[in-house]
Amino acid sequence: MKIYGVTGWKNSGKTGLMERLVADMTRRGLSVSTIKHAHHAFDVDHPGKDSHRHRVSGAREVLLASRKRFALMHEIVEGQEPSLAYLLTKLSPVDIVLIEGYKTDPHPKIEAHRSQTGQALIAPNDVTIRAIASNTELTLDHLVFDLDDTHSISEFILAEVGL
Repeated sequence: MKIYGVTGWKNSGKTGLMERLVADMTRRGLSVSTIKHAHHAFDVDHPGKDSHRHRVSGAREVLLASRKRFALMHEIVEGQEPSLAYLLTKLSPVDIVLIEGYKTDPHPKIEAHRSQTGQALIAPNDVTIRAIASNTELTLDHLVFDLDDTHSISEFILAEVGL
């Protein structure tokens, strides 16, 4: 499986870029999965639902399934966040996995950047960032794309991973 990341600071346009890249790559006939890193506790389950009741009762894993999808919820009792490498083993094989976040992991990435965030670029100090997608003109050693030029960004990523 090929992997490629989209990284950047909060409100930099990562999620919107991810959505557009997934749509573009699937239109090309590629199979795509995603991994999204969250810095906070999150819940895909809801209090009162049977699966939530199973979890709060102490189940280590709860698999919720229907004819349309399934979701496996795994409680991390030890408090140790699973590595990206471990999480990749949980996915079924696809052509490419797009990864949102995971700034410090060693996979190749494109940095999403919006000038309005006021944040400095990550790219100048990170060799894993191969290009920048920005809503403003930048003069850097990195290749810079318009943040909204999904087609060109997708072409770049697919060429980078050999697809």
